[in-house]
Amino acid sequence: MLLTWRRWRRGRPFWGGLAAVLAGAEICAIPLAPLKIMLQQGIAGIPSVLMGLVMIVMGLSAWFAPHYRGLAGVLTVLCAAAALVMSNLGGFLIGTIIGILGGSMIFAWQPVAPTEPETAATTATAATAATAATAADSKAVGESGTVSTPRTIAEPGALTEPGALAEPGGGAPAPSEP
Repeated sequence: MLLTWRRWRRGRPFWGGLAAVLAGAEICAIPLAPLKIMLQQGIAGIPSVLMGLVMIVMGLSAWFAPHYRGLAGVLTVLCAAAALVMSNLGGFLIGTIIGILGGSMIFAWQPVAPTEPETAATTATAATAATAATAADSKAVGESGTVSTPRTIAEPGALTEPGALAEPGGGAPAPSEP
């Protein structure tokens, strides 16, 4: 059960979505606190509730539809910034700060490809590749005991700069002397 929860949580922007939901709930809760204040506030409490609900929905969409993380992250940050002006300083700055952080985490999240468990076949393949690289390095030592540097060979049809010397086997013929 715990492994399933951990796998689900890591497969989506969980912490960013949680921050967005908490920020939206905080922005929604401030204007709804006491009924007496809400009646005096009038219609100005409606944008607070709507922005908070949008932030909650964006946090939930980050959890249940992580492929919309770009849109959810940007809308969460925009709603949190708009709440600063339209809703009691964005829930007394707490909702705005948490919302901006949550939206940023949602937007920045990248899915991680599942890793394969290391098996004997992959270890043998890695050992073979390492042995081949060591053998290639030992062949680079010439008969005189000096190490030759690998040369790059130009592709057929590649243009060389005028006046540049062509390497042997480099594609361009060496100039002949009269």
